[in-house]
Amino acid sequence: MEQFVVSARKYRPQTFKDVVGQQAITNTLLNAIETNHLAQALLFTGPRGVGKTTCARILARKINQPGYDDPFEDFAFNVFELDAASNNSVDDIRNLIDQVRIPPQTGQYKVYIIDEVHMLSSAAFNAFLKTLEEPPKHAIFILATTEKHKIIPTILSRCQIFDFKRITIKDAKEHLAEVAKNQNITFEDDALHIIAEKADGAMRDALSIFDRVVSYCGSNLTRQAVAENLNVLDYETYVNVTDLIIENKIPEILLAYNDILAKGFDGHHFIAGLATHFRNLMVCKNPSTVTLLETGEEAQKMYLEQAQKCSNDFLLKGIDIANDCDLKYKVSQNQRLLVELCLMQLCSITFDGEKKKLIS
Repeated sequence: MEQFVVSARKYRPQTFKDVVGQQAITNTLLNAIETNHLAQALLFTGPRGVGKTTCARILARKINQPGYDDPFEDFAFNVFELDAASNNSVDDIRNLIDQVRIPPQTGQYKVYIIDEVHMLSSAAFNAFLKTLEEPPKHAIFILATTEKHKIIPTILSRCQIFDFKRITIKDAKEHLAEVAKNQNITFEDDALHIIAEKADGAMRDALSIFDRVVSYCGSNLTRQAVAENLNVLDYETYVNVTDLIIENKIPEILLAYNDILAKGFDGHHFIAGLATHFRNLMVCKNPSTVTLLETGEEAQKMYLEQAQKCSNDFLLKGIDIANDCDLKYKVSQNQRLLVELCLMQLCSITFDGEKKKLIS
């Protein structure tokens, strides 16, 4: 049986062009190499899974490849990776400093990538200061961290800082589509959107979720199967709930909420999602704001269709009631009753006569 390689490793970018969603940083680094303006100490900071270590490795290879870019030549002898999470003592840094003095055997630079640098002890940071300020001309340090605030200011002041941003849902979805095509996997646009949304800005997480979903669905990713596997409440649930609210069907909506709870979903997650759903419908009311709707193609059609049934007044009141329930949820002694009361109030927004007066 052939060993399976996870997509996050299999599709790890080999050149700056392949890096997803960090064009500003990759362009800056390329220009710095071409114009010989590359600092000797760089700090890559940002959320997990957005390409910090990947960019460090690509940069380490690129600066040793003057005149050509062969992705298969990795200059492994010139690149030293140190995991600061497990090598965080003064002795580890002293060993590193001793190595730094020795010039490279091939290529122009020795590159030291220190991952999770915020894990270094304060004594180790202080031992590193002098070398970081005045490194030998053949040495370049690339520090990577998810927690910049834990790094002492004297280290920050000696580094050129690059802030990596979260990957947008659109960029993540496009990259997942390419990966799926490479693996001959058919997919629905909304299925990839759910994965990209669930990844919360981390490309590595998106690829890990993609692998898991492929194991479940096989070579055809449908929105329904992906939502089922990831245990997420997709837009169709909220569309159906909103239809019941518009039609003032209180008994039916209480039964629908009971079904949602029976499937293992959290009431807080549901009510926060309902507030977001009303916001999305509000966004669809005006053609100029439809671009703010981050959803797949099928979902967009359903949102636009349902937005026609809802008045602005209804949506504003709906957002207000759902948001109020969201704020009160954690301190409530009877959380189920709170959500049920919220749903009954929502159903009563468009009631006529005495019932509407009672609610308001």
